[in-house]
Amino acid sequence: MSNKHTFEELLELAAKLRSDTGCPWDRKQTIASMLEHAEEEIHEVRQAIENGDHDNLKEELGDVLFQLVMIAQIAKEHEYFNMDDVIAGIHHKIISRHTWVFGDDKASTPEEALELWRLNKEKEKNVSPE
Repeated sequence: MSNKHTFEELLELAAKLRSDTGCPWDRKQTIASMLEHAEEEIHEVRQAIENGDHDNLKEELGDVLFQLVMIAQIAKEHEYFNMDDVIAGIHHKIISRHTWVFGDDKASTPEEALELWRLNKEKEKNVSPE
């Protein structure tokens, strides 16, 4: 078995766990019940970062990623959205908010970039700048 796996395989793994032939515990989970598990994994990522433990960080990031995949799988089963929708949404957001990278705005410092991000977010949310 190869050590290299694809994101698609991870999605298939979540679908299998949630299937009739999968895991009873995984099948029982809801989007709401996954919140506690996701928060716990995020906390473990924080600990690994604070401890400078990159090996553990790699593992904990995988745990967080799988929590997100499971939540998206549950959402797909309820026909709320699927992982493709999640990816399309974040792809669009990152490009539309980084106008100094993908557009004509200029930002040469982190502070300028952060301010442009904030302004672009306000424009997207239809909120007037302060």
